[in-house]
Amino acid sequence: MSSSLDSLPASPREQLICSVARLLDGCRNVAVGALSPIPGSAALLARALSGGTTGVTLLGSRRHNYFTDGGRELFDAAGQGRIDAFFLSGAQIDGEANINLTCIGDPARPKARFSGAFGSAYLYFVVPRVILFREDHDRRVFVPKVDYVSAPGGTEPGVQRNGGPVALATSLCVMRFEAACRRFRLVSLHAGHTLEEVRDRTGFDFDVPDTVPTTPEPSEDELATLRTKVADEIAETYPRFAAELFGTATGAAPAAGISLERRPQ
Repeated sequence: MSSSLDSLPASPREQLICSVARLLDGCRNVAVGALSPIPGSAALLARALSGGTTGVTLLGSRRHNYFTDGGRELFDAAGQGRIDAFFLSGAQIDGEANINLTCIGDPARPKARFSGAFGSAYLYFVVPRVILFREDHDRRVFVPKVDYVSAPGGTEPGVQRNGGPVALATSLCVMRFEAACRRFRLVSLHAGHTLEEVRDRTGFDFDVPDTVPTTPEPSEDELATLRTKVADEIAETYPRFAAELFGTATGAAPAAGISLERRPQ
């Protein structure tokens, strides 16, 4: 790791990772799906800063993975209430936190078709803290209404739902999702971005507090941990991502894990 990296200010991607990591405060067991280097880095950062109280499993990882049967074991653990947080994204996300992982355009004649939801709707219902994320923030993604609901953000009265979306983190801001009214509420703006910019690049309405704070920039401790320990850990699963962001593609020794057994409240 180059020593010159220590003096560099946080990049937009590092700001996003740190913002997501803070949303995991208090979680005991965090699961991260495949092809998710940003939430994976955030989860590993949260674990490192928790002093060992947060457990992390990354699908696709050999070192940071408590599962032996991949997605099926993830679904089983989530259904039993042993996963506190998970991450979802989508080709489209609307103001009711519906996500589209299926297609763009008319489902009968789509303009583009994607690999599918792979259990996202199920996890959306059973994991209590689902964090939505997108690195890019524009009207192509954040639409008034998704073309196809792969996983619904809300449910009708009488439908049992133990989990759901709690927040949305992007390269511009952090929002909270208010389940009661099915609307997002702006929490903070990342440094260098404005409310007008977020409104201009968001296709749905959202609530705004009287005063919008600036998202806290990554602390020295967060950046140092992210650029050293987390960089080595995430490189095992995402070497190209680690090389581009941190300038490293080498893995570290396996991190100490914790049990997925349910801890007392």
